[in-house]
Amino acid sequence: MSQHRIDYIARERFGYEELRPGQKEAIQSVFEGHDTLAVMPTGSGKSAVYQIAALMIPGPTVIISPLIALQRDQVESIEEQGAGGAAEVNSTVPKAARQEAFGDLEKRDLEFLLVAPEQFNDEETLTRLREAKLSLFVVDEAHCISEWGHDFRPAYLRLGAVIEALDHPTVLALTATASPLIREEIVKRLRMRRPRIMVHGFDRPNIWLGVEAFGDESAKKRALLDRVEDTEKPGIIYTATRKHAEEIAEALLGGGLKAVFYHGGMNAGERERVQEAFMNDEVEVIVCTTAFGMGVDKANVRFVFHYDISDSVDSYYQEIGRAGRDGKAAKATLFYRAEDLGIRRFFAGSGQVEFEEVERVAGAVGEHQGPADPRDLRKETDLSQAKLMTALGGLEEVGVVEILPSGEVIRGERYSNLGEASEEAARVQEHREEFGRSRIEMVRGYAEVRACRREYLLNYFGEEFDAPCRYCDNCEAGIVVEKDEESEPFPINSRVVHEKWGEGLVQRYEDDKMIVLFEEVGYKTLGVDLVMERDLLKIVRKKQS
Repeated sequence: MSQHRIDYIARERFGYEELRPGQKEAIQSVFEGHDTLAVMPTGSGKSAVYQIAALMIPGPTVIISPLIALQRDQVESIEEQGAGGAAEVNSTVPKAARQEAFGDLEKRDLEFLLVAPEQFNDEETLTRLREAKLSLFVVDEAHCISEWGHDFRPAYLRLGAVIEALDHPTVLALTATASPLIREEIVKRLRMRRPRIMVHGFDRPNIWLGVEAFGDESAKKRALLDRVEDTEKPGIIYTATRKHAEEIAEALLGGGLKAVFYHGGMNAGERERVQEAFMNDEVEVIVCTTAFGMGVDKANVRFVFHYDISDSVDSYYQEIGRAGRDGKAAKATLFYRAEDLGIRRFFAGSGQVEFEEVERVAGAVGEHQGPADPRDLRKETDLSQAKLMTALGGLEEVGVVEILPSGEVIRGERYSNLGEASEEAARVQEHREEFGRSRIEMVRGYAEVRACRREYLLNYFGEEFDAPCRYCDNCEAGIVVEKDEESEPFPINSRVVHEKWGEGLVQRYEDDKMIVLFEEVGYKTLGVDLVMERDLLKIVRKKQS
């Protein structure tokens, strides 16, 4: 019966002739009361999942959404469809409007409330949501809760405590980018109970994949400008730095193209004007850092070029996923120099904290008689926001501190054993650094792979794919590696255990090597012959329930 009801609501309330793969399964899971993590590609209708599910279960719904512009788009969409009423609560909403929204939610005159995670700094937000007795707690762009998600937002870290404080309504987490590593962290940090994890359709077959390799910077820049000139527009060019974004945009303008740059160093008004011009087809090319992209839904983007390599395969795949959302042919090309990896390795290590800094943060928390405001802790420890949050994250993981729903910090159960626990937190940080380095090696692997690039990407996200795709540069060049079942002793996606590195997930095979994602140390490349000769890996048998 629920399947028919899902179809009816989708058709009559939202105008969908049929749901896309994965949508119905996620809605059914939420309807049955399961905490659910839905990983679906960009443009696959993730918002429809929470909107339809919300109308099937009694009680109001709150949606955690990271961008004000995205919240407004979602509110307008819900109101246009007459799907139960929606409002937003963020820093731009006047107090009177906030009070009205909370009141309407409690009276059931409002089905959807969109909230920025930072709003939980205000105790009233939590109190009013508790009074509303929520039936569904939705976390949009859920990869923001992961330190490995490229749009990491510290305010997301408290959401697990918020969910518990709200008596744990059904949780639905939605994201377009989640490797196995990120999925595990989302589930853990949101404190999801016996979650159902649904991963659907990472393949974007209309996007052509390619890499061009260069020995020097000037040749790479000339090639990029030539390709942009020859490729159908509009398009997006990603760079690693603000300087590169401005330089490339200036060079394109000099060549007669309508180009703009976009990065975090611009004020909010400038960024909004630039984004609006691109969305309205007033410019042909936007050259940007990763500050541009979240919540951007432009159907006719014909190319996404990367002048600088991304910090991970997760980032790269979400960025190229902004191309070809209309289903028509699009291009994704990486302009690659091996030397470019240096800046990514630098960024990966720039947020690291020393043992002494971890101890300093723990000590500062202990100096407070009650909850400590992170802003005060930052002043007291003289650490950057990134280092403070990294230290607090590690300390919370080992039980030294607890981050409250408000974002304030108190002593945890293991605070009395501060020395040992701080050392453990520092070791956690070391593991994260090693993991970060291994993620950079995986994106390097994509750039240098001599096999089907689509297969490489999909294997990374846990999907098997039968190469060749015939729509990447390697397949078109006839560079196809024939599979030999005997050279793949452990099935892809099988769980294995290593004596030193613990449990891991088999990701892919390349020639005589295999890549395994280990929970403790990250991605490792192992020689298959050596693994078999020394019996280095063993299959993890599932426990009988």
